[in-house]
Order: sequence, then C-alpha cells, then structure tokens
Amino acid sequence: MKAIFTAWALAAICAAPLLVQSSFAQSVRPIALQEFPSKNGARLTVTSPAFPEGGDIPFENTQYRGNTFPGLSWSAGPSGTKSYAVIMQDPDAQRNGQPILHWTIYNLPANVTRLDPGMAPSANPKGSSYGPNVRGAAQPYMGPRTPPGPKHHYHLQVFALDTGLTADPAMNYDGLTGAMKGHILASGETVGLAQADPNAAKP
Repeated sequence: MKAIFTAWALAAICAAPLLVQSSFAQSVRPIALQEFPSKNGARLTVTSPAFPEGGDIPFENTQYRGNTFPGLSWSAGPSGTKSYAVIMQDPDAQRNGQPILHWTIYNLPANVTRLDPGMAPSANPKGSSYGPNVRGAAQPYMGPRTPPGPKHHYHLQVFALDTGLTADPAMNYDGLTGAMKGHILASGETVGLAQADPNAAKP
C-alpha cells in the first residue's frame, strides 16, 4: 500500500508543473484582432513596404538600429468608415498576461490609408492621436527589441471604425479597445518577424 501511495504522490508532483503551465497559457489575452472581431467578418488588406507578409522586419525598423517606422498601407474600409485605428502587438512576449503592446494610433481620418516609411513621431496625420504602448500613454512607434532566442511575431492590425474616438492623452489599452468595441466595420493585419540583432552590444 505504501509503495502505491508513494507512486501516486510522485505522479501528482510531476504533473503539477504541467497544470500550472496549462493554466498560464489559457490566461494569456489574445491580440486585438482576435478579441475584437469586425462586424460580419469584413477584412482589410494590410501591407508594409519594409517587409513581406511573414517576412523579417529590417533591423532599422527595430529598437536595435534607429527605430525607424517601417510604413503601413491598407485597403479602404467599407461604406460608413469614419476613422481608422492601428494596434501593434507581440503575442510571443507577455506582460501581466497580455501581449506586449508596441504601438497604437487612432482617429486616423477615413481618407488616410497609408502611413509613410520613416514617419517622424510628430508627423502623424492631422486629427490622429497616439495611444498607449507598454511604456505608457500617448506613445509614438516603438519597434521590436526581440530578446535572444526564437523570432517573435509582430502583428500590425488596422481597424476601420464607424466613429471617431474621443481623444484622451491618458488613454490606456482597455480604454482604447473599449471605445472601439461595437464600432469595428472591418479589420486586417500584416505580420512581421523579428529577432535579436547579432551585432548588438552585449548588456
């Protein structure tokens, strides 16, 4: 009997880390495109001139070398589109159970379907506002700084909205997505890969 109990206890101890890992995996919040789908599943086509879909983001568009904005284009939203919002996330890294938030911008006018490569932080289209990223509220583009190891996937997601959003310099992610919820006419994304710069100075 003692041997049976010992074997059972050992099995339970060995299984415990697996249960914790499974529970953690289920707690990770999805990216915005998955959490806040568009009405009727309407899609936008999103591209970047800096990299092909699923391709490598150039190092100059990362924090390793210059943090230059890569550029972004998307197809026009459906009838009734009043503004666009963009959200960039890395689901391969999390903070507090959420994908790392790199960049958000909202209230892009309905006639804007392109953000030029190299866009300076102060050159965002008139009427638009930067939203939060992992550093805080009202932040410009923050490119990848992927740690050593496997490549990460960076999702640049565009949302066509049937309304403009109230500009708020203190807006956080939940405030932004909460304001968007129920107003998304169409959405789409392009995904780029990034990795640690092998020539970066060692910390």
